[in-house]
Amino acid sequence: MPEPDLLPLQVNSLRFEAAGRPLLDDVSFSLDAGGPTCVVGPNGAGKSLLLRLCHGLLAPSGGSIRWAGGTFDQQRRAQAMVFQRPVLLRRSVRANIEHALSARQLSRSECIKRTDLVLEKTGLLGLAERDARVLSGGEQQRLALARAWALRPRILFLDEPTAHLDPAATASVEAIIREIDGEGVRILMVSHDLGQVRRMAGDVLFLHNGHLIVHTDTGSFLDA
Repeated sequence: MPEPDLLPLQVNSLRFEAAGRPLLDDVSFSLDAGGPTCVVGPNGAGKSLLLRLCHGLLAPSGGSIRWAGGTFDQQRRAQAMVFQRPVLLRRSVRANIEHALSARQLSRSECIKRTDLVLEKTGLLGLAERDARVLSGGEQQRLALARAWALRPRILFLDEPTAHLDPAATASVEAIIREIDGEGVRILMVSHDLGQVRRMAGDVLFLHNGHLIVHTDTGSFLDA
Protein backbone atom coordinates (compact mmCIF):
# COMPACT_ATOMS: atom_id res chain seq x y z
CA MET A 1 0.00 0.00 0.00
CA PRO A 2 1.48 3.39 -1.00
CA GLU A 3 2.20 5.86 1.77
CA PRO A 4 -0.31 8.72 2.02
CA ASP A 5 0.65 12.23 0.97
CA LEU A 6 1.25 14.22 4.16
CA LEU A 7 2.09 17.54 2.54
CA PRO A 8 1.16 20.29 2.48
CA LEU A 9 1.23 20.96 6.20
CA GLN A 10 -1.33 23.66 6.93
CA VAL A 11 -0.89 25.82 10.03
CA ASN A 12 -3.88 28.10 10.56
CA SER A 13 -4.28 30.84 13.19
CA LEU A 14 -2.00 28.94 15.55
CA ARG A 15 -1.91 30.23 19.12
CA PHE A 16 -0.10 29.07 22.23
CA GLU A 17 -0.41 30.59 25.68
CA ALA A 18 1.42 29.95 28.94
CA ALA A 19 0.24 31.47 32.24
CA GLY A 20 -2.19 33.58 30.25
CA ARG A 21 0.56 35.08 28.11
CA PRO A 22 0.53 34.51 24.33
CA LEU A 23 3.83 33.03 23.13
CA LEU A 24 2.57 32.41 19.59
CA ASP A 25 -0.38 34.30 18.15
CA ASP A 26 -2.26 33.95 14.85
CA VAL A 27 0.53 32.09 13.03
CA SER A 28 -0.52 30.75 9.62
CA PHE A 29 1.54 29.20 6.84
CA SER A 30 1.62 26.27 4.44
CA LEU A 31 4.56 23.91 4.07
CA ASP A 32 4.67 21.98 0.79
CA ALA A 33 7.40 19.96 -0.88
CA GLY A 34 10.68 21.79 -1.35
CA GLY A 35 14.08 22.58 0.08
CA PRO A 36 14.69 23.16 3.78
CA THR A 37 12.63 25.86 5.47
CA CYS A 38 14.49 27.87 8.11
CA VAL A 39 12.66 29.47 11.02
CA VAL A 40 14.47 32.61 12.15
CA GLY A 41 13.92 35.46 14.58
CA PRO A 42 15.24 36.90 17.84
CA ASN A 43 15.37 35.00 21.12
CA GLY A 44 11.90 34.44 22.54
CA ALA A 45 10.20 34.81 19.17
CA GLY A 46 8.64 31.34 19.42
CA LYS A 47 10.80 29.44 16.95
CA SER A 48 11.47 26.29 18.99
CA LEU A 49 7.92 26.39 20.31
CA LEU A 50 6.59 26.34 16.75
CA LEU A 51 8.56 23.18 15.97
CA ARG A 52 7.33 21.44 19.12
CA LEU A 53 3.75 22.27 18.23
CA CYS A 54 4.12 21.05 14.64
CA HIS A 55 5.75 17.84 15.88
CA GLY A 56 2.92 17.25 18.32
CA LEU A 57 4.95 17.55 21.52
CA LEU A 58 2.64 20.33 22.72
CA ALA A 59 -1.04 21.03 22.12
CA PRO A 60 -1.93 24.47 20.76
CA SER A 61 -4.15 26.85 22.70
CA GLY A 62 -5.99 27.67 19.50
CA GLY A 63 -5.87 27.30 15.75
CA SER A 64 -4.96 24.14 13.89
CA ILE A 65 -2.06 22.11 12.51
CA ARG A 66 -3.21 19.78 9.75
CA TRP A 67 -1.41 17.32 7.51
CA ALA A 68 -2.87 16.66 4.07
CA GLY A 69 -3.47 12.95 4.61
CA GLY A 70 -2.73 9.81 6.56
CA THR A 71 -3.96 8.46 9.86
CA PHE A 72 -2.73 9.87 13.16
CA ASP A 73 -0.33 6.93 13.52
CA GLN A 74 1.01 7.37 9.98
CA GLN A 75 1.55 11.07 10.58
CA ARG A 76 3.34 10.41 13.87
CA ARG A 77 5.64 7.77 12.38
CA ALA A 78 6.47 9.98 9.39
CA GLN A 79 8.07 12.63 11.63
CA ALA A 80 11.30 12.94 13.57
CA MET A 81 12.88 15.76 15.56
CA VAL A 82 16.44 16.62 16.55
CA PHE A 83 16.92 19.02 19.45
CA GLN A 84 19.59 21.65 20.08
CA ARG A 85 20.88 19.52 22.96
CA PRO A 86 20.60 15.88 21.85
CA VAL A 87 18.73 13.54 24.17
CA LEU A 88 20.88 10.39 24.19
CA LEU A 89 20.63 7.12 26.07
CA ARG A 90 23.42 6.01 28.41
CA ARG A 91 24.40 3.39 25.89
CA SER A 92 26.70 2.98 22.92
CA VAL A 93 26.34 4.96 19.73
CA ARG A 94 24.98 1.86 17.98
CA ALA A 95 22.53 1.07 20.80
CA ASN A 96 21.07 4.58 20.67
CA ILE A 97 20.05 4.04 17.05
CA GLU A 98 18.97 0.42 17.40
CA HIS A 99 16.78 1.25 20.40
CA ALA A 100 14.84 3.84 18.38
CA LEU A 101 14.37 1.35 15.56
CA SER A 102 13.31 -1.52 17.80
CA ALA A 103 10.66 0.78 19.29
CA ARG A 104 9.16 0.81 15.78
CA GLN A 105 8.95 -3.00 16.01
CA LEU A 106 11.37 -3.58 13.15
CA SER A 107 13.10 -6.93 12.83
CA ARG A 108 16.54 -7.35 14.36
CA SER A 109 18.13 -7.72 10.92
CA GLU A 110 16.44 -4.54 9.67
CA CYS A 111 17.57 -2.63 12.78
CA ILE A 112 21.18 -3.69 12.18
CA LYS A 113 20.99 -2.90 8.47
CA ARG A 114 19.61 0.60 8.98
CA THR A 115 21.97 1.33 11.86
CA ASP A 116 25.06 0.36 9.88
CA LEU A 117 23.87 2.44 6.93
CA VAL A 118 23.36 5.68 8.88
CA LEU A 119 26.52 5.17 10.94
CA GLU A 120 28.48 5.02 7.69
CA LYS A 121 26.67 7.99 6.16
CA THR A 122 27.30 10.16 9.23
CA GLY A 123 30.92 9.12 9.72
CA LEU A 124 30.23 7.39 13.03
CA LEU A 125 30.91 3.78 12.10
CA GLY A 126 34.29 3.84 13.83
CA LEU A 127 32.62 5.11 17.02
CA ALA A 128 29.75 2.62 16.99
CA GLU A 129 30.65 0.94 20.29
CA ARG A 130 31.66 4.10 22.14
CA ASP A 131 29.51 5.43 24.98
CA ALA A 132 27.37 8.19 23.48
CA ARG A 133 27.96 10.40 26.54
CA VAL A 134 31.69 10.78 25.84
CA LEU A 135 31.29 11.99 22.27
CA SER A 136 32.10 15.57 21.35
CA GLY A 137 29.23 17.99 20.80
CA GLY A 138 29.48 17.63 17.04
CA GLU A 139 29.59 13.84 17.25
CA GLN A 140 26.55 13.80 19.52
CA GLN A 141 24.61 15.93 17.07
CA ARG A 142 25.63 13.65 14.21
CA LEU A 143 24.38 10.71 16.28
CA ALA A 144 21.06 12.46 16.89
CA LEU A 145 20.74 13.05 13.14
CA ALA A 146 21.72 9.44 12.39
CA ARG A 147 19.08 8.15 14.79
CA ALA A 148 16.39 10.33 13.21
CA TRP A 149 17.54 9.44 9.69
CA ALA A 150 17.37 5.72 10.45
CA LEU A 151 13.65 6.11 11.15
CA ARG A 152 13.24 7.21 7.52
CA PRO A 153 11.01 10.18 8.27
CA ARG A 154 9.26 12.17 5.62
CA ILE A 155 9.33 15.33 7.72
CA LEU A 156 12.30 16.24 9.93
CA PHE A 157 12.24 19.03 12.52
CA LEU A 158 15.64 20.43 13.52
CA ASP A 159 15.95 22.84 16.45
CA GLU A 160 19.22 24.74 16.00
CA PRO A 161 21.21 21.61 15.16
CA THR A 162 24.54 23.44 14.95
CA ALA A 163 24.23 25.76 17.97
CA HIS A 164 27.48 25.93 19.98
CA LEU A 165 29.41 23.83 17.41
CA ASP A 166 32.73 24.90 15.93
CA PRO A 167 32.97 25.58 12.16
CA ALA A 168 34.26 22.09 11.30
CA ALA A 169 31.50 20.36 13.27
CA THR A 170 28.92 22.73 11.79
CA ALA A 171 30.08 21.87 8.27
CA SER A 172 29.80 18.14 9.01
CA VAL A 173 26.27 18.50 10.37
CA GLU A 174 25.21 20.69 7.45
CA ALA A 175 26.54 18.10 4.98
CA ILE A 176 24.39 15.43 6.64
CA ILE A 177 21.33 17.69 6.52
CA ARG A 178 21.91 18.31 2.81
CA GLU A 179 22.09 14.57 2.18
CA ILE A 180 18.86 13.96 4.10
CA ASP A 181 17.22 16.79 2.15
CA GLY A 182 18.51 15.22 -1.06
CA GLU A 183 16.53 12.08 -0.25
CA GLY A 184 13.32 14.11 -0.36
CA VAL A 185 12.80 14.53 3.38
CA ARG A 186 10.97 17.79 4.15
CA ILE A 187 13.02 19.77 6.67
CA LEU A 188 11.87 22.55 8.98
CA MET A 189 14.88 23.96 10.83
CA VAL A 190 15.39 26.69 13.42
CA SER A 191 18.58 28.71 12.92
CA HIS A 192 20.15 31.88 14.35
CA ASP A 193 22.90 31.89 11.72
CA LEU A 194 22.05 33.93 8.62
CA GLY A 195 25.08 32.46 6.87
CA GLN A 196 23.60 29.03 7.46
CA VAL A 197 20.23 30.25 6.21
CA ARG A 198 21.89 31.43 3.00
CA ARG A 199 23.68 28.08 2.58
CA MET A 200 20.81 25.78 3.50
CA ALA A 201 17.35 27.27 3.18
CA GLY A 202 14.95 27.30 0.27
CA ASP A 203 12.53 29.55 2.15
CA VAL A 204 12.31 31.38 5.45
CA LEU A 205 9.74 31.87 8.21
CA PHE A 206 10.55 35.02 10.22
CA LEU A 207 8.99 35.19 13.69
CA HIS A 208 9.00 38.16 16.06
CA ASN A 209 7.28 38.33 19.45
CA GLY A 210 5.22 35.26 18.64
CA HIS A 211 3.95 36.59 15.31
CA LEU A 212 4.84 35.39 11.83
CA ILE A 213 6.12 38.49 10.06
CA VAL A 214 6.93 36.98 6.69
CA HIS A 215 7.21 33.65 4.86
CA THR A 216 9.24 34.07 1.70
CA ASP A 217 12.05 32.60 -0.38
CA THR A 218 15.56 32.89 1.04
CA GLY A 219 16.85 35.33 -1.55
CA SER A 220 14.02 37.79 -0.99
CA PHE A 221 14.42 37.56 2.79
CA LEU A 222 18.18 38.14 2.80
CA ASP A 223 18.01 40.93 0.22
CA ALA A 224 15.25 42.84 2.06
